[in-house]
Amino acid sequence: QVQLVESGGGLVQPGGSLRLSCAASGFTLDYYAIGWFRQAPGKEREGVSCISSSDGITYYADSVKGRFTISRDNAKNTVYLQMNSLKPEDTAVYYCATDFPRVLLIRRPLHPNEYDYWGQGTQVTVSS
Repeated sequence: QVQLVESGGGLVQPGGSLRLSCAASGFTLDYYAIGWFRQAPGKEREGVSCISSSDGITYYADSVKGRFTISRDNAKNTVYLQMNSLKPEDTAVYYCATDFPRVLLIRRPLHPNEYDYWGQGTQVTVSS
């Protein structure tokens, strides 16, 4: 059974850092793209970052480039999102997703329609 479980969210002050984790089970995540998305109240789900299968190419939304870093630990079957210099506008529920079981390389890494399995989300609140 394919499952993604996010953790690491919480309340942090502006300028602070958090590291989100996405633990995968039921498949080997380094064969598939893993994306991070976020959704704030009243807004559409937004692609934040993606790490592609095998070659590990990374993608970032312009709004987080230089502040967020995505990485993968194949031994733990887990993907991380290190978030630094957090801003109030980063407040949202963060989701990880995978394009498992698609076999073609992902074409739109930050588009939610490219992903078939989603985690339950973890809340990130940036506030003083």
